Amino acid sequence: MEHLRRYRKKADQFVVAIQLSLETAGFSYQKWGGEQQCKPGDWLVNNNSDVYTVDGEVFQRTYQQVATGRYVKVTPVWAKKAARAGSAATKEGTSQYRAGDYLVYNRQDGTDAYCVRSEKFESIYEMDE
Repeated sequence: MEHLRRYRKKADQFVVAIQLSLETAGFSYQKWGGEQQCKPGDWLVNNNSDVYTVDGEVFQRTYQQVATGRYVKVTPVWAKKAARAGSAATKEGTSQYRAGDYLVYNRQDGTDAYCVRSEKFESIYEMDE
């Protein structure tokens, strides 16, 4: 995917998370301008008071536990600034972004997408090249 740069979460950035390991059909919620879906095995994440869910397989692959309930993202991401507003399909639903926000991908091929406001992205990620 063109114009993607590799980033890594800053070393002091961690999230508080718990896996949804309950017998449940999951739930839906409104966030990022669209309806998001959480299913059994997904993770409920508190990222500096920003609360959302992360697909179970993605969380297991990209995060590492550092203390009880605390996790750090250990894999790089690939990202670019959006030239104009739009929406991105994520594993949880659809997310809206503004021009200047970052389109972030857990995979170098531009898949497993999510969006992050530019101020937040720049405060928690650093170049990894």
